[in-house]
Amino acid sequence: MTKTILKLTELALLTAIVIVLQLLGNFIHIGPTSISLVLIPIVLGAIVISPLGGAFLGLVFGLIVIWGGVSGTDPFTNILFAAHPVFTTLICLGKGALAGLGAGYVYKLLKGKNEFLACVLAAASAPIINTGLFILGGLFLVSDTLNANFVGESTLVYFLIIGCAGLNFIAEFIVNIIVSPAIHTTVNAVKKRIQN
Repeated sequence: MTKTILKLTELALLTAIVIVLQLLGNFIHIGPTSISLVLIPIVLGAIVISPLGGAFLGLVFGLIVIWGGVSGTDPFTNILFAAHPVFTTLICLGKGALAGLGAGYVYKLLKGKNEFLACVLAAASAPIINTGLFILGGLFLVSDTLNANFVGESTLVYFLIIGCAGLNFIAEFIVNIIVSPAIHTTVNAVKKRIQN
């Protein structure tokens, strides 16, 4: 019972952090899209709580992105949502949830061999999954809207990989890798607290 209460408390705290970071992130843009600092608490939740906990936090992230699109605070998502509400919702929810789920399973798969490496690779996998699914969704689900509103003189692939994802992905990847040692330390502290 105590472990369940602890997990729910951790999930609630990380959910609040995801919401605050994404709301603030709506105002930090590199290119047309905002940087996803929320991947850090999503990875932490995926490791400390479970892969499903990471997926839940990723869904919360996706819901905040959709809210930014609907409310107009995220102009890029607003344009996509206006043209393709179902596909934009699928992209936003899918990439966030699968980034959390994937990070959790990467950690779970590797933690028995080397826990520090498992944390680093889980943290690295989240932006790869998040950005990869964004690019695939852009190519296959909302390409007409991207071409009509954003691409201009370049190609859609160039726009998605370099214009949208390029600098954002690099920033997200570097931040996650740098924060990995802190994630590892936090994971160990939580484990010790649970064991005591």
